[in-house]
Amino acid sequence: MAHTVAPVSETIQESPLAALHEELGGKMIPFAGWNMPVQYTSIMDEHSAVRNDVGIFDISHMGQFILEGAGAEDWLNKVLTNDVCKLDVGGGQYTLMLNENGGVIDDMIIYRQAEGRIFLVVNASMIDVDYAWLAKHLTDELSLINVSEAWAGMAVQGPNASAAFTKLFPEQELPTRNGMAMWCCEGESLIVCRTGYTGEDGFEFFSPSNSGSAWFQRFVDAGAKPCGLGARDSLRLEVCYPLNGSDLSSTRTPLEAGLGFFCVLDKGGFIGRDVLVRQKEDGLKERLVALQYTGKGAPPRAHYEVFSKEGELISELTSGVLSPSLKQGIGLAYLPVSHAKLGTLVDVGVRGRKFEAKVVKKPFYKKG
Repeated sequence: MAHTVAPVSETIQESPLAALHEELGGKMIPFAGWNMPVQYTSIMDEHSAVRNDVGIFDISHMGQFILEGAGAEDWLNKVLTNDVCKLDVGGGQYTLMLNENGGVIDDMIIYRQAEGRIFLVVNASMIDVDYAWLAKHLTDELSLINVSEAWAGMAVQGPNASAAFTKLFPEQELPTRNGMAMWCCEGESLIVCRTGYTGEDGFEFFSPSNSGSAWFQRFVDAGAKPCGLGARDSLRLEVCYPLNGSDLSSTRTPLEAGLGFFCVLDKGGFIGRDVLVRQKEDGLKERLVALQYTGKGAPPRAHYEVFSKEGELISELTSGVLSPSLKQGIGLAYLPVSHAKLGTLVDVGVRGRKFEAKVVKKPFYKKG
């Protein structure tokens, strides 16, 4: 059983693209233990670029693991919620890792590189936690290697993402949605994964860390606008993609979060499954719902209080933002099922004032 884990650092880590971000005018902030660009020009401009053209994000802070060995798929099915065995080679899927109480440790995307070899992409703040949890349950027949420091990552997103890819790799085809491809270029191993976190077409591109800045610049030269964490957050919230640590947590189950589709309860036992089965049988007490202001108001933010129309404090926002596309405040919150029905009116508390919001159907934003 082989374990290779990057040392835990108490200092803020730098992306291998940090110097390039400074050159491009990126405003840097601490995020999940990393120094990352929050914006370059403005969140509005960068958000619009991804919705209408193409943008590029540095995702080098995210973690990558390799799980390898005979039976890797069957073992992983016992610790993740989705059915790994449904994946063809070159296929990927969104899935979650739960604790024994059914709470979410992390959400991730995994790809089946080959039979018995899985590429896992995990959240930046959870790299060490995820690795420790997986290693704790690992069998002697399998190896788990943390390769996060070896890779630079970037997400190219928007309706013109494919065109940008073709400019750089005219003889290489992008994989189909949720697929991955690996090839060598200029003596380097490259990985492209056709997924995203914005609701637009696009892909994640991984190169060796020492050449990440050069590839990022090439995509910029091919038309991709550099984008920061601010636009990444507003884009993902408009399409109701959850943020781990905010919308997902160790005390909330995927069913409460509306992610039951990614929990295959009939595939056999996995950690947390029994809790989900009981919860499904008994019915949910709270659900993560989408709230949209009914009029103008101060931008909503995570942890702002949510009140019933009778004035009772019933929850708080897990995420919130002024939607650049809708020009209205939007947010997510776990509400009691009695207040979670579509059309239900509530009030969001913002620094002593209240702004009316309505429970609406997910997602807030749909293309076209």
